[in-house]
Amino acid sequence: MKEEYCMVVTTIPGMEEAENLAESILENRLAACVQMTGIRSFFLWEGELQREAEVLLLIKTTVSRYSDLESYISEYHPYDVPEIIRIPVTAGLSGYLDWLRTTTASDRRE
Repeated sequence: MKEEYCMVVTTIPGMEEAENLAESILENRLAACVQMTGIRSFFLWEGELQREAEVLLLIKTTVSRYSDLESYISEYHPYDVPEIIRIPVTAGLSGYLDWLRTTTASDRRE
């Protein structure tokens, strides 16, 4: 299977912001599904150890929608340098992947 699908990972500082971003991503058909969960992040930023509560978003989309999704997250994300990582999906249930593809089709209108 050629790479057609991917999962995008990002973190957001709070649940309300995460829900707003997830809903707008879906409304714009940039993804078919967004899952989220609270996490505790430890990272180095500007030379200092940071400890932050964040919300992890797992965004299911297609490779063809990735560039638009990345641009959208970059524009509306509250961080100056948001985490945006694309993970390839190399296999999956064909029915799920078909749903993902048709849901994110940029020419789809309901």
